[in-house]
Amino acid sequence: MKAILTIGLLILSNTFMTFAWYGHLKFAELKWFNKLGLLSIVLISWGIALFEYFFQVPANRIGFREHGGPFSLIELKVLQEVITLVVFSMFTLVFFRSESFRWNHLVGFLFLVLAVYFIFKK
Repeated sequence: MKAILTIGLLILSNTFMTFAWYGHLKFAELKWFNKLGLLSIVLISWGIALFEYFFQVPANRIGFREHGGPFSLIELKVLQEVITLVVFSMFTLVFFRSESFRWNHLVGFLFLVLAVYFIFKK
């Protein structure tokens, strides 16, 4: 149960972080958003990223082995990175249809999946 909760919270946190880091690139299509300066855009992104912490910190505390969770610190980090990649890929496919995935991207993703396999191998 803690593993599923941890992964769910990591998915939520990475969704907010992806919107904070890359959403403003898509928001630029909105007329009112184009009138904002860089500082305003940074502050809006920071405000979105704040919600990322509401999910990331509990995910790490619940999931960390020394707090009764199922994962080591290294396992948590690798999970977070793979979840980030999956969330980012889905975000890109949905919101940035002009971007394309090439074979080398898929090979890189495969290596990350292999990294998860080797990190969790006992």
